[in-house]
Amino acid sequence: MIHGILVWIGAGEVPALSAQWEMLPAWRPPPPTRADLPLLAILLVGGAILVAGLLGQVMAGVFGADLLAGVAILTSLLLGEWLAGALVVLMLSGGKALEARAVSRAGSVLAALARRMPTLAHRREAGGIVDVALAEVAVGDVVVVFPHEICPVDGEVVAGHGTMDESYLTGEPWQMQKAPGAAVLSGAINGQGALEIRAARVAGDSRYARIVDVLRSSEEHRPRLRRLADSLGALYTPLSLAVAGAAWWASGEATRFLAVLVVATPCPLLIGIPVAIIGAVSLAARRGIVVRDPAILERLATCRTGIFDKTGTLTYGTPHLTEVITLGEIGRAEILRLAASLEAYSKHPLAAAVAAAAADLGGPLPVEEVSERPGQGLTGRVSAAGVTREVAITSRTKLAAAAGGVDGLPAAAGGLECVVVVDGQPVGLLRFRDRPRQDGANFVEHLGPAHGLTRVMLVSGDRESEVKWLADHVGITEIHAGISPEGKLRIVEEATREAPTLFVGDGINDAPALAAATVGIAMGTANDVTGEAAGAVVMDSALERVDELFHIGKRLRAIALQTAVGGMAASLVGMGFAAAGLLSPAAGALVQEAIDVVAVLNALRVASDNGQLTDYGHGPDRRGT
Repeated sequence: MIHGILVWIGAGEVPALSAQWEMLPAWRPPPPTRADLPLLAILLVGGAILVAGLLGQVMAGVFGADLLAGVAILTSLLLGEWLAGALVVLMLSGGKALEARAVSRAGSVLAALARRMPTLAHRREAGGIVDVALAEVAVGDVVVVFPHEICPVDGEVVAGHGTMDESYLTGEPWQMQKAPGAAVLSGAINGQGALEIRAARVAGDSRYARIVDVLRSSEEHRPRLRRLADSLGALYTPLSLAVAGAAWWASGEATRFLAVLVVATPCPLLIGIPVAIIGAVSLAARRGIVVRDPAILERLATCRTGIFDKTGTLTYGTPHLTEVITLGEIGRAEILRLAASLEAYSKHPLAAAVAAAAADLGGPLPVEEVSERPGQGLTGRVSAAGVTREVAITSRTKLAAAAGGVDGLPAAAGGLECVVVVDGQPVGLLRFRDRPRQDGANFVEHLGPAHGLTRVMLVSGDRESEVKWLADHVGITEIHAGISPEGKLRIVEEATREAPTLFVGDGINDAPALAAATVGIAMGTANDVTGEAAGAVVMDSALERVDELFHIGKRLRAIALQTAVGGMAASLVGMGFAAAGLLSPAAGALVQEAIDVVAVLNALRVASDNGQLTDYGHGPDRRGT
């Protein structure tokens, strides 16, 4: 550092460089002095790296806002304006570093999918169970899936009873019963019982592999949208070059051309907008929103089509007891209390819903014996008022198989259900549904007036009756039911061709659509696959946070425009002084630095938290449903 200071205040030309300089063409700049060496080093090393990157962009047909700074660097080198050129290099490299910081992402969705899938399979052979590489499993091999493992292949159960969580594919939170003859899908999470599965496809042809392929395709064909800085730079850059060229032509002094370019260097675009983006990302994080792709903050305001998954997005993603139908003399409260007492010993997803519904009925009754064989329902002996009753909780299908018919039961309806059997007689039918979010209707209703969405769709892998029921509740008229991940991707791609799209989902089955939409928002932290595919992750699965993200995007866009347009307007004034010969290139660089400071201070306002970022009611919906 001391050496640099001494060189800076030293004088005189560098002899070796002076001799070489005389060999350059006549238009050569004046030879550098010892004081110029640090500036020349910055200009040559830093400028070469930056200009090489800009040339690559130009050859690729990309003309960004930073092209003007590249022209200024080259011009300062040709004219020997080392200080002005070094300042431009520092400004441009600082902007690049801020932008890289703003748009950096934490990982890859395809890597997340790969991490989730097992690399080994437990293959049953004559000598026992042998662990083999997943790629070695052939069609017809029998694979053992232990409790809580991820199923490695598509196939059919040949031994064992249990349940599997297939929500990654369907989006629905239900546990699917599995018994010999039942089909299973790769990627499903096994329950508490081991299953033996005969492989129907090799791993490369499995359902899980197809989802990976669909996701890879959607990432490769994701639409590339123009950034705000590039859009403004497309107008500002040719204007600045025209002013600089006119100043040179009118005065005959090349230094005026450089002075204009240095003042015109669009640092409010190159630095101010990245600072605003970082502020917006910080504000979102304080609200429990992880912005993985800051570009979505600019795109949100352009979205005109909203596409929502059903489960975990417009619903809470957990079953809720909606109806208790009595079938005999036992009343509703007693049915619930008997069922809840038994369900206290179960880990089935519906058990918590029954327990919650019976929470205010006096607590569980004594249970003398309980059994829950995989795929066979829940049975036990419950004592009530000194009488011990045989209680079973089973399905309509299993009751029909055991009793030879279910003539006394009402017709099946939407959602899930289970039958409560007491002392061999069905006494009650419990019906469940995934509960809609309390503010869902209000949220959907305000999307058009507040955020400009002209089309809202509900897309789900669930049955049409369930999807329509939720759509009626929240006020959505366009629905798509029974949709696979490929189908969701196709719907998003078709909608995006017509207008920018927002997709909100929470399951692995939503990942391709999240990646393909103009803006993808994942609800909750249930898995890292959707988090990687989405541009933003709402950590607490609240629609209020989605609305806050809209408003953060609006604030970013408004302040970024103020910063960019205001900074460019100030630069235009400075360009006038430089064109008139009132500012040297070095002085122009310092003027531009002052403009930058003001631009950055204004951009920092994005991060301010005023406590209110939503504009719709969060209580019971106003539609009265």
